[in-house]
Amino acid sequence: MSEVSTATLIAEVRRLADALERLAGPPPAKNDWTAADCFVWVPAREFLQPVLRPNRVALKLIRGVDHVRDILHENTLRFAEGFAANNVLLWGARGMGKSSLVKAVHADVRAAGARLKLVEVHREDISSLPTLLDILKTSGFRVIVFCDDLSFDHDDTAYKSLKAALDGGIEGRPDNVLFYATSNRRHLLPRHMMENEQSTASNPSEAVEEKVSLSDRFGLWLGFHKCNQTDYLAMIDAYADHFGISDDRERLHHEALEWATTRGGRSGRVAWQYIQDLAGRLRKPLERDGYASVAPSP
Repeated sequence: MSEVSTATLIAEVRRLADALERLAGPPPAKNDWTAADCFVWVPAREFLQPVLRPNRVALKLIRGVDHVRDILHENTLRFAEGFAANNVLLWGARGMGKSSLVKAVHADVRAAGARLKLVEVHREDISSLPTLLDILKTSGFRVIVFCDDLSFDHDDTAYKSLKAALDGGIEGRPDNVLFYATSNRRHLLPRHMMENEQSTASNPSEAVEEKVSLSDRFGLWLGFHKCNQTDYLAMIDAYADHFGISDDRERLHHEALEWATTRGGRSGRVAWQYIQDLAGRLRKPLERDGYASVAPSP
C-alpha cells in the first residue's frame, strides 16, 4: 500500500472515530464529594456541579414559620444521624421561605458536624432520577435531593420517575437518600386540571388518582401560609438587627408596611426585598457570617 493511501486511510479512521465520539456525547464526569456541601445535578454529564457559595440565609432569620421549621429541622437531623425520616413536601403561599428553609436547615445541621449533602435537581431533570440515585447510593454520605417549585402539567409524565424514586420500584429509595420538594400546590397539579379530568372521566374518583397519589409519597406535608402584619414586621426587625441597618424602628416599620402595600401583600420575600432596597439607599453591604448578599428563594 502506498504512503498516500496509508495516510488517507488513517485520516478517514480518525474522522470516523471523532464522529462516533460526538454521537456518544461527553463521558460521565468524575464527581468529587469533598468539593462542596451543596451540588446541582447535571444529567447530560452525570455530574454533580459543586456550589461553592450557596444562595441561602441563616436559619435564625427565617421568621413566622416556627412550627414547620422545627419539624423540618428534627426530620433532617434524624436523617443525618442515620435514623428513620420522611420525604418532605413544603407547599403553600409564595415567598414564605419554603426553599430558603430547606437550605438553611441543611446548613444548620451541617454546622453540627453531620456528613450531609444537598443536591438540587431541576424540575426538567426529574426523569433522570434513576441515574442520579445510582450515583448517590455509593457516595458514602447522607444526601437530601431537593427540587424547588415542583409541579406537573396535563401532559407531563415525569412524575412517574419521581413516584418510583420516592416509594416504589423493586429496589426502592436508597437508605442514604431523602427527598425534599417545594411547591405552591399541595397536590402538585393545578386545580383546573384536576377538576377537568374529574368532569370528563368515566370514573371521576379514579381520574386523577395516579397523579394526586404522588403527594402521598411525601411522609410530611408542611404548609406555608400568608403572614400577618406581626410576623412580617418581625422579619423586618430580624434582618435589620442582623445586618445593623437601622435603629429607628418606627420609621422602619412604616416604610416596610408601605412597601408591602405597593407589592400587594406581605411575605418573607417582600420583607427581604424591602431590606435590600433600604440597604442600597443607605449604601450598606448585606453580607455577614459567610452568607451571600442574595435574596432568599421562594
